[in-house]
Amino acid sequence: MRGQSRTGATASGPTATYRARFSSRPTSPALDAPMDASGRLPRVTRLLVLAHRIDGMIRAGEIRDWADAAQLAGVTRARMTQVANLLLLAPDIQGAILDLPTTTVGPDPMTEHGLRHIHSRIDWQVQRQCSLDLPLSPPQSSPLLR
Repeated sequence: MRGQSRTGATASGPTATYRARFSSRPTSPALDAPMDASGRLPRVTRLLVLAHRIDGMIRAGEIRDWADAAQLAGVTRARMTQVANLLLLAPDIQGAILDLPTTTVGPDPMTEHGLRHIHSRIDWQVQRQCSLDLPLSPPQSSPLLR
């Protein structure tokens, strides 16, 4: 026992040993909406609302840019770009996302990841054609999709 006395103290002072348990993936209650009898808003709906809110804050000068928003939110700039890209969707597709029904059981019907191939298209008509296989409100009911 080099540098250590019988009492467990080193030349620099006493030492202590702790055993810590870490879960494989910590959960954050702030990221998951509470579930009640009426359900919860799909995550993609909440992300779209967040994107609009951050965009408004940038336009109002409350925050500088999306990189600043990423730092404030504690996410990477890449993740914040994914959230911001939801604003590139055609307005009627955004409206359909905002009108998604609440989820009461199981996974959300749609994810942000599932929309990436759509908002990568610049033309809103092409986006609308790509969105026909998504679990959005029936496209025939929206006059903007015709």
